[in-house]
Amino acid sequence: MDSDRVEGGLKQAKGSIKEAAGKVTGDAKLQGEGKADRAEGKIQNAVGGVKDALRGK
Repeated sequence: MDSDRVEGGLKQAKGSIKEAAGKVTGDAKLQGEGKADRAEGKIQNAVGGVKDALRGK
């Protein structure tokens, strides 16, 4: 498994937590950061998946 997939998954999880915390506290900035982190994590995870496919794993 490519390290980008692992890091992407972690960023998605961190983003989900930040987004939820932003919703609970009413902090729109934190909520926005969480959404951005989740999106970045999804992209990084996809890049890792492509790398794995190219390696034949």
